[in-house]
Amino acid sequence: MTELSVNYLDIDGEDIYSARIGIENGKISAIIRIAQDDTLPFLFPGFIDSHIHIESSMLAPSRFAKQALKHGTLATVSDPHEIANVLGIPGIEFMIKDGQRVPFNFYFGAPSCVPATSEAFETAGADLGPKDIEELLDRPEILYLSEMMNFPGAIQGQKDVLQKISSALERGKPVDGHAPGLRGNALEAYVGRGISTDHETITYEEGAEKIKLGMKVSIREGSAARNFNELVKLIDEYPEMVMFCSDDLHPDGLILGHINLLVKRALEKGCSFWNVVKAACKNPVLHYGLDCGYGRVGDTANFFLTEDLQEIVPTDVWCKGEKVIEAGTSLFSMKEIRSLNRFEPRDLTTDSLRFPVQSGDRLKVIRALDGQLITEAISIALDEDMENFQSDPENDIMKILVADRYGSGNHSVGFVQGFGLRDCAIFSSIGHDSHNVVILGSHDSLIMKAYEKICELKGGIGFVSSEKTAALALPIAGLMSTDECRTVAEKYTLLNADFHDLGGKMSSPFMTLSFLPLLVIPSLKISDKGLFDVDDFSFTTVIDSGG
Repeated sequence: MTELSVNYLDIDGEDIYSARIGIENGKISAIIRIAQDDTLPFLFPGFIDSHIHIESSMLAPSRFAKQALKHGTLATVSDPHEIANVLGIPGIEFMIKDGQRVPFNFYFGAPSCVPATSEAFETAGADLGPKDIEELLDRPEILYLSEMMNFPGAIQGQKDVLQKISSALERGKPVDGHAPGLRGNALEAYVGRGISTDHETITYEEGAEKIKLGMKVSIREGSAARNFNELVKLIDEYPEMVMFCSDDLHPDGLILGHINLLVKRALEKGCSFWNVVKAACKNPVLHYGLDCGYGRVGDTANFFLTEDLQEIVPTDVWCKGEKVIEAGTSLFSMKEIRSLNRFEPRDLTTDSLRFPVQSGDRLKVIRALDGQLITEAISIALDEDMENFQSDPENDIMKILVADRYGSGNHSVGFVQGFGLRDCAIFSSIGHDSHNVVILGSHDSLIMKAYEKICELKGGIGFVSSEKTAALALPIAGLMSTDECRTVAEKYTLLNADFHDLGGKMSSPFMTLSFLPLLVIPSLKISDKGLFDVDDFSFTTVIDSGG
């Protein structure tokens, strides 16, 4: 048996006292009070990210875990939705198996919306129907039904949607929600289906309404969507109903921190210490029935030591009863990853991008918002005839191409405002949620050059300009690298720096670009099949003719 003398955080009793902790067979076997000793380090239960897509870190689960452990994160409630859209069940199995190769607590869900909408709206790499979801939910590694993004289908009672929800509830497994801006009767109907969490909440009023209806709200602070400041008041008002999550966190963000940063910010805002600890360590365990525990006798020994309860910088970290980080250094090695992928794009020509306009037409443009997943729709008047409208740099209007990566040859063209590009095209094979090719550029020639580069890589992110090409290859499903976090973060940071050097003004351009094809987040988006009005949930035209 291993013994540690620490200052112990008793979350249930909301007390801190010196104690001798016994660890045996991977579990906390004893917690024995000793004479108070303020020089001892604090034993802090591991942080839990209550909703994350590991794929958005651009790291395989094993690489993600190595970095997250250094920040005191010992568990994630992980939705493998992204890789499932590319590879189906084999992609989910890859995530589970790779996560099992390292000391970490990965809790995966069954992706409820693969594809996110339907084949009528976008081309995806897989389709997980009710039978597939049943098969997944019967696996012990699958703990819950992942976010139900098809909120219209849930509200309207679509048969396949209700079958998936019922399959989870019948097995005693919770159902995660995805309800951006949903209020009133529509929200009541959605919650009434048995959906019990939401991480898409934007305003305090929205969060309070959801909580009063019985939903847990995960306060999200990721690389593109940041809602902490608006929702932080919920922590003290509804301490049993709040959790923390990152949802989508890029590698440069993960290098800097994870849930520990939200804990620190909440404490700086004056939130109750114990309420913050509950949100970070306890509430996810109780809601999802996680076996990682939160530091009680009989719980698995998942915790870290820290000298300070304000900064909360982990020194040594234990996972599943074994010390895995000592003085900030990992004690376990990484194994080689065998990547898998599906990338079968068709050839495109410059004619594929041609977009004729006439004087008097009005151009519907997606206005991308920095730090948000939602977009706005704007209308731009055109005052001359053009055989091919490419872009309007003076008004920050850029052409966007979304092209199918799965072999159909589908592609569409639209226009976006908000990135500030001049002589540049940026590209990505991360295009939520079907992960088709997304390219935004100031000139057709650069867009084509970017398309050729991403096809050569078989997936990745990067940019081309008239003088330079730079890219980060993502050989795992076109979503993740096989490298470790620091290497990926350095490459990603350089890409962002180059983007800004070229005049770009979006703080997280590749993350924001990746969400422009996501047809379940308002308001105007684009898929490989056309421009999409999310509010009406139907296609719309790029041009309103002047007649």
